[in-house]
Amino acid sequence: MLAHVSAIAVAFAAPIVQLQPDASAQAEEPGPAPTDQAIDRDRYERLTVPVMIDGQGPYRFLIDTGAQATVVTHRIVDELGLPRRGQAMLVAMGSAAVVDLVEIDELRFADRTITGLLSPLLRREHIGADGILGLDSLQDLRVLIDFRTERMLVADAQTLGGNSGYEIIVRARRKLGQMVITDAMVNGVRAAVVIDTGAQGSVGNTALLRRLRAREQGETVSVDVHGTAVVSELSYVREVVIGGMALGNVPVGFTESPTFAALGFSKRPALILGIANMRAFDRVAIDFARRQVLFDLPGRRGRMPASGPFTP
Repeated sequence: MLAHVSAIAVAFAAPIVQLQPDASAQAEEPGPAPTDQAIDRDRYERLTVPVMIDGQGPYRFLIDTGAQATVVTHRIVDELGLPRRGQAMLVAMGSAAVVDLVEIDELRFADRTITGLLSPLLRREHIGADGILGLDSLQDLRVLIDFRTERMLVADAQTLGGNSGYEIIVRARRKLGQMVITDAMVNGVRAAVVIDTGAQGSVGNTALLRRLRAREQGETVSVDVHGTAVVSELSYVREVVIGGMALGNVPVGFTESPTFAALGFSKRPALILGIANMRAFDRVAIDFARRQVLFDLPGRRGRMPASGPFTP
């Protein structure tokens, strides 16, 4: 019998819309300048965390608050000779597939050691890093996304400064280990919101689309961790209200993702809030120990919200 693992994830740095240029135009494109490569490398280092596996590394892992399991790639397995221990059905944003499971004796990051992991094996080109830190590694920790410095951090709440500076603190519930805000409002429709650091754009289910009666304004195409293209109907949501504050003019891709079924949201309106829309804030913190999501409202540094007007 296969195990079931939910990995709601796309690479953090991947665009929500991936265009397919024509081959001739692509051939004429010059390669990236050394300066551009250095900037890309710096951003990659900031948005991943160093992880040691069985005393080797460090390897660079994305932090994905929407992935149930920690994931490794073939590079790590080949370098360390990690043993494979069966298979599991891994549910992603646009697909579900059987993947190999790999045994990890010891994984270390942020002064924390986790032992005895069984991790799904995926391809590096589909996730954009050496691996993904999922919910099985993040329990009792806080994940901080600091958009002022373009950095992701993970540690206990005290190490990351406690609750100082956060104007909005929202209580969340756990569902399959994930943090779900159950009383959000989307254009006046009550919806569950999942805070997902592994998703670039926001995704709504068809139950929410039906309630909103939103008009399609195009398509978005993203790629999930299996490499499957996910085509979504693009609409702009007038207002998403969470904890008394509102995000305005939010682009949302609507699709019937296997992810929503895995979370039990096939019939209930639900929204996965991606990184692009979280940029309306200076900082967002997901505290698994306290079951809280914390929002730091924009300061007076002139930075405008990336996804539309912000209303406190």
